[in-house]
Amino acid sequence: MTTPSDSEDRSQIRKTNTMVGRRKFLAAATALAAASLPAKKAKAVNTASPATGAARSGANAATLAVDGGTPVRATRLRANFPGPLYYDEEERRELLEVLDRRAPFRWYGVGPKGGDPDKCNQFEKEFAAHTGTKYCVAVTSGTAALITAVAALDVGPGDEVILPSWTWHSCYDAVIVAGATPVFAEIDDSAGIDPTDIERHITPRTKVIMPVHIMGEPADMDPILAIARKHHLKVLEDCAQSAGATYKGHPVGSMGDCGIYSFQLCKTISAGEGGALVTNDPYVFERAARFHDIGDLRGPHAAMLGRPPRMSRFAGMQFRMNEYSGAVLRAQLRKLDRIAGDFRSRSARVKQGIADLPGIQFRKSNDPSGALGSSVYFRTTGKEERDRFIKALRAENIPAGTIEGSVLLPLEPYIEKKQTLEPGWPSFATVDGKALRFGAECCPRTIDVWNRYVGVPMDPTYSDQDVSDIIAAVRKVYPAIAKT
Repeated sequence: MTTPSDSEDRSQIRKTNTMVGRRKFLAAATALAAASLPAKKAKAVNTASPATGAARSGANAATLAVDGGTPVRATRLRANFPGPLYYDEEERRELLEVLDRRAPFRWYGVGPKGGDPDKCNQFEKEFAAHTGTKYCVAVTSGTAALITAVAALDVGPGDEVILPSWTWHSCYDAVIVAGATPVFAEIDDSAGIDPTDIERHITPRTKVIMPVHIMGEPADMDPILAIARKHHLKVLEDCAQSAGATYKGHPVGSMGDCGIYSFQLCKTISAGEGGALVTNDPYVFERAARFHDIGDLRGPHAAMLGRPPRMSRFAGMQFRMNEYSGAVLRAQLRKLDRIAGDFRSRSARVKQGIADLPGIQFRKSNDPSGALGSSVYFRTTGKEERDRFIKALRAENIPAGTIEGSVLLPLEPYIEKKQTLEPGWPSFATVDGKALRFGAECCPRTIDVWNRYVGVPMDPTYSDQDVSDIIAAVRKVYPAIAKT
C-alpha cells in the first residue's frame, strides 16, 4: 500500500517510468461504517464547513478552483505514510530493550553485559498468529520476501509464474532472479489480477500463480484458488500493499501456499524496511528459513518447524531481519488492527458522502468489508476525463492521482526488451521464452483500466474536517466534469 504525502509531486517523479510508479469498499462497508458514526460526526462528514468550502447543497453551483474559483481548502491536504504516524513509547521501549541487551543481531548478543535477542523470534510468532498461519520468516524487505517465497516454492529455470500486468517491479524481478519466466495476465476493475484471464496463460511449464493484493484491495481469491487446484499449481500471495486486509474473513496471505508482506516506509506498518513470509506448509517454511539464512536452519526455526528437518543445507541468501526492525515491528503489529480500522472508517465515510452522485462508479471490491480502504477510486470515461478530474481536485487542494502504487510492467522498456542480469539468462532462453511478447499488446485491458480511475489517497489520521473537505471537493468537481 502506498499513501503519498504529496500525490502531485510524487507523480512528477514517476514520469521516469513508462506510465506510473509503485508495492474497496462498496455499499455494505459504507453502510456499516455510517451506522457506527455518532450523529454529530455523521453530519460533519456530510456537509463541508462554511469556513473551508461550499455546503453540499451549494457545491454544484460553485466555480471550480481550476477555473479561478475559491478552493474547498485554503491549504493543501496531504496523505501521510501510516505506520510512523502511530509511533509512540511502545516502539521506543522495544528499541531500548535491544540497546540495553547489546543484541542487535537476531541469533545471539554480545557479552558480558549483553542479553539474549528475542525481538525477531517473537515477531515471527506474533505475526504468524495474526495472519492465521503456522509459520513466519522475517526478512529484510518485501522484495527479499518475494525472492525467498519463489525459492521456497521450488521455482527455477523452465518454470513459469503468472502475475498481474499491474504490480511492482519486485514481483517480476523475483521470478527473473530465479531464472524462471514471468507471464502477464490482465487486471480487472479491482486493479488486481483478473481470474478470468488466468487459464489462457497456463501451460505445462506453469508452476505458480501470484495474485497481488493491490493498494489495500484483496485479490479475488476463491476463483484463483479453484484454478490453482484444478491445474495443480502453487499460489503465492503478494500482500506487500495490504497488511490488515482480509478476504471473506481470511487474512490476506493465509489462503495460498505462502504469502509475503512488506514493512517499507509506505506500508500499513513499517520499520523503514523489512518483510515477512508466512505459510502453513512445513516444507515451504523449512526451505524459506534455510534460503533466507545462507542455507542454514537455526535452532529457533528448527523448533518452530515442530518436526525433524527434511532437507540438508543448500546455497541461499542472507536476508535476516535485525533486532531493531523486529522490535519496531512488534510494537507496530499491536497497532495494525487500529490502523486498518482508521483507514476503513475514513474511506467508508468519503464513499458514503459521494455515493449519490449520478453515475459514480467506485473501484470494484472483492470484499468490501475486508478491503483496507487506503484510497478511494472512482471510474471515469477515459484518460482525458481522468486527467481533468485530477487537475480539478488538486486545484481544490485535495490530493488526487491515477491508480497508484505500482507500474504497468509490460510497458517498462527493460521488460519489453527482456533485459536480464546477463545475455543468455534462462528466463527467456527457451523457444517459448523467446516467443513471449511484452509491451502494450499483452495488456490492453490493464492499460484501459489504469487510464480510467481517479484516486484520492486516504490518511488514517485524517480529521472529520479533512474527510468533509474531500467529500465537498468531489461533490463540487464531479458534476462539472463527469460525462453523462
